[in-house]
Amino acid sequence: MTDTNRRDFLERLATGTGIGLGLGIAGCTNRDQQTPANAGAAGKPGRKRLRAAFSNVGLQSTWCALGKTTAVLWGELLDIEIEWFDGELKSEMQRNRIDAIVHKDWDFCCFQACQIDALAAPVRKLKQRGIPVISMDTELVEMSKMRDTGVWCQVTPNHVEMAEKSVGYLMQKIGGKGKIIHIGGDSAHSGARGRRDGCENILKNFSEVSVVGGEVRWCDWLKEKARNTFEALLAQEKEPIAGAFFHSDDMALASAPAIKGTIHKDMQIVAVDGQKEGLEAVQNGVLAATTVNPVCRIHRTSLFIGQFIARNGEKVDTVPMEVITPGPLCSKDHPNDLAAMFYLADPTHCIV
Repeated sequence: MTDTNRRDFLERLATGTGIGLGLGIAGCTNRDQQTPANAGAAGKPGRKRLRAAFSNVGLQSTWCALGKTTAVLWGELLDIEIEWFDGELKSEMQRNRIDAIVHKDWDFCCFQACQIDALAAPVRKLKQRGIPVISMDTELVEMSKMRDTGVWCQVTPNHVEMAEKSVGYLMQKIGGKGKIIHIGGDSAHSGARGRRDGCENILKNFSEVSVVGGEVRWCDWLKEKARNTFEALLAQEKEPIAGAFFHSDDMALASAPAIKGTIHKDMQIVAVDGQKEGLEAVQNGVLAATTVNPVCRIHRTSLFIGQFIARNGEKVDTVPMEVITPGPLCSKDHPNDLAAMFYLADPTHCIV
């Protein structure tokens, strides 16, 4: 995007004549109009070009990969240089990479932790240096410890509610009777815990539904592990299994082919994430439904808040501790939501 196009885009945001996302035009204060030493050529003349460190659980996940695309796209529009540190689905790997960059100069940082508390120590070091940290999707630390640790704000979906939507729809599809499989993410991931709780909240109301194996099977977001676990659970049952709930579309789509040609071929499968691959699977009948975990909104809102803090010199006690991002259930029964999500989550837009 040329400098002229970028300025036009931001001006449309500011006047409300663009796509209605005026939140992204932060920093129109006197402080921001001063030309800093590191002001780049891009964007509004005199606008400081910010630097932000981002990390999410792992770019092997289609959800996380779209999160990076979102941050880079909107960072460019808002004159923010994004440096990415991939968690690679490994808590220790992510911790080592964040440890290695706490001494660098950042205007703000946005992290989705692989596991709760895993990044607490480097976040404390960033706090000591006066660098704001925003938590994305999952808890970096327990809510009661956020501010003491150095987390200014958590931008997150309601993980419990997302699971309740998907599993509630599953109960409708199977008539509230039969066996289901429950495949979970990482047991130390606060979002996965929430999805487990949401599933169990719904199942409490259906006495004629049981979980194969008695409980959630944790598969660490790994597609191969999820598929192997799913196949093993299918093999042990001699009667058709009615349904399955997966904590991510990726794990669900890796596992779904296993029911073909078996007694479980009519199984209803639901999941969480609701990005392109999952939405296509709903259209094609591979998934009965998926609930949107709005990855673009989460990464973009974190970016917006971070640059507000940096450009406007905001204080921590003026920033909300938590921002909840909504996401709808998408099924063939909700065609308008399905069509809207395809457009909004497209990588050329990165809106939801």
